[in-house]
Amino acid sequence: PEPEPEPENPALDAESKAGSKVGSNEGSEAGDAPEEAPTAEAAPEPEPEPEPEPVVAPPAPASQASDAAEGEEEEAEPHPFTTIADHIEQNEEEWRAWYDLDAPEQTPFPGGYSESLNVFEQMLLLRCIRVDRVTVAITKYVINILGEKFVQPPILNYEKIYSMSSAMTPVVFVLSPGADPAFDVFRLGESMGYKPGAKLKYMALGQGMGPKAAEMLETGSMRGLWCMLQNCHLLPSWLKTLEKILEQITKPHKDFRLWLTTAPTDRFPLGILQRSLKVVTEPPNGLKLNLRASYAKISEDELAECPHTGFRPLTYVLAFFHAVVQERRKYGKLGWNVAYDFNETDFRISQQLVKTYLTKAFDNDDDQLPWGTLRYLIGEAMYGGRVSDSFDRRILTTYLDEYLGDFLFDTFQPFHFFQSEELDYVVPAQGSRDAYAKMINTLPLYQTPEVFGLHANADIAYYTGATKELWVNLIDLQPRSAGGGGGMSREDYIGTVANDVLDKIPELFDMPVIKKQLGIPSPTQVVLLQELDRFNILAKTMKSTLKQLQKALIGEIGMSNELDMLATALFNGLLPGAWAKKTAATEKKLGAWMLWFERRYRQYVDWVENGEPAVMWLSGLHIPETYTAALVQAACRDKGWPLDKSTLYTKVTRYTDPSEIPEKLQHGAYIQGLYLEGASWDLERSMLKRQDPKVLVTELPILQVIPVEGSKLKLQNTFKTPVYVTQSRRNAMGVGLVFEADLATSEHSSHWVLQGVALSLNIDQ
Repeated sequence: PEPEPEPENPALDAESKAGSKVGSNEGSEAGDAPEEAPTAEAAPEPEPEPEPEPVVAPPAPASQASDAAEGEEEEAEPHPFTTIADHIEQNEEEWRAWYDLDAPEQTPFPGGYSESLNVFEQMLLLRCIRVDRVTVAITKYVINILGEKFVQPPILNYEKIYSMSSAMTPVVFVLSPGADPAFDVFRLGESMGYKPGAKLKYMALGQGMGPKAAEMLETGSMRGLWCMLQNCHLLPSWLKTLEKILEQITKPHKDFRLWLTTAPTDRFPLGILQRSLKVVTEPPNGLKLNLRASYAKISEDELAECPHTGFRPLTYVLAFFHAVVQERRKYGKLGWNVAYDFNETDFRISQQLVKTYLTKAFDNDDDQLPWGTLRYLIGEAMYGGRVSDSFDRRILTTYLDEYLGDFLFDTFQPFHFFQSEELDYVVPAQGSRDAYAKMINTLPLYQTPEVFGLHANADIAYYTGATKELWVNLIDLQPRSAGGGGGMSREDYIGTVANDVLDKIPELFDMPVIKKQLGIPSPTQVVLLQELDRFNILAKTMKSTLKQLQKALIGEIGMSNELDMLATALFNGLLPGAWAKKTAATEKKLGAWMLWFERRYRQYVDWVENGEPAVMWLSGLHIPETYTAALVQAACRDKGWPLDKSTLYTKVTRYTDPSEIPEKLQHGAYIQGLYLEGASWDLERSMLKRQDPKVLVTELPILQVIPVEGSKLKLQNTFKTPVYVTQSRRNAMGVGLVFEADLATSEHSSHWVLQGVALSLNIDQ
């Protein structure tokens, strides 16, 4: 008798894995239970269905083809996903309560979907509802499938690293921000009789240091010394010479060791990597682990060297500050504009400074500690020496103002780093080094962003960013083969997208005619002409590259590397790199960017035909800072102010719709399209307020920008808020800042500084 047809099982469960080796390609047979596998092999195969005759019709998307195939299955059970939308709509309150949970992935889905969906399908559902929790769910998924060791960085044992090395096998430390293995290597050397500076020679590479490093290696290989070359990535041109030197060292002293540290770089010679032992160093993850790592390298004798009673608590405060500035980097641009490499060296030198000044105060019997000097040396010289961004330095000095002062020793009002109903981060009472270590062990393993002065939403922003980065990488890894099963091929899809974009590219602006109409242009009209020139260049680039791509798709011309990159970007829904170089800075994907492109064109047309808009959409300008500079220049011409002593004053209006603005300002402008990050806006009180839960970005009402003389501007109860072009804020080269806005506030400015409050002209939506 023929076997009864089994219903299709689209969900991959544990039993399907056991039966996946059965010799059949059908999904239903692949999911058979193990004991049924021999029967499935022995039974006669059912007669294959006749192949459908080819039909001349437009290609259907692959999803439609698969839907059609499922429709042919008789009595197939509907997948749980087919009812999910209706269930959410009918049980909105239940799903809303699940959505509002801090960690919804730890709670079963409403409606029993946790039982009807496998683990991977549950991640797909989580991805649709709570994007920010996807990376956490993926981590749990990896732990369940592969094991916990695949998600935890290994603990480095430097004695074991030494035993695995040899005189012919260098050790290469691949650095990550905040990790510095130098002190651990120095400690290992001292324990084995290789004192730093004597039998352990070390050197930080930089321009012109190559010959000295070569001399040190030659001496070290002959005498059996340890040689450490730090920051090899800063002198990539000399690394080829280093490779040749190592090849020439054929019979080194048996005690010779070479230690190299480098940041990840593609210019590191492959020959060195192949013969070396690679070690990846990562800083401790989390406030507790960071504090523990700092105190693991502090001894009781070291604390006893300073007789001042304030040295032990100040060492803890400094360790806490060191952990905070490192952990803040986790939150991306909300934490720091530039990801600084704060490491153990900064902490060690700052600790020595504190010991020196406290010892001096003890010897002189001073009651007052030099807090101002300590804050300046730590915030501006030690840690601040790495900080290149002025707004990041403002964050650093705010932390030190909050952490260093006589209030640390106030017995009537005890100092708290952070305090809530569940948590209380305090300075431990005076005690031994072990007492501080025990206090650190009582801290929670994971901490809320509020400990760093950030809003709880910072965690959502961090995890959402990590998820988006993961998606971009997965999209880049997808195969480029043509679609099968009757679906639209990759080339057809790219051609369709190219046609759609081509249809939306407008005609170029006739610059000679526009210049003739304007006559002698005003400062803002000069900005208009510059903007139109740049827009024309962008439109020409888009049109020419798309036409070339169309020819390449049908085989008229060869597919160059540039055209292949363009095709891949269109297929993945990303902004092509060739266009990104010609347009204003943006993080938008292709679909959102095209809407932005069309809106920019409409504003330019309105500006040309009807004069300067009453409300300027600043986000639509290629270089927005030129417009604000033109406003100041125009006011200085009319009023005779000195240009170098004039500035901008801003005020947030109560208007949210441009149609509410009756007319343009005579001097200054109304600006729309500003997005507030790190805070929210109180429309009734017209001032900053704390963010609402899970609301990361708020659109600011229309902003009034007025040029004023700098000497006449007196402000109070306002917060100087940087205005950036994108949410990437300002990079290490200082590019991205447009101007500073004055936002009213009833809170102290330090609150908003630590919250990372900023305005962006365009977001990635």
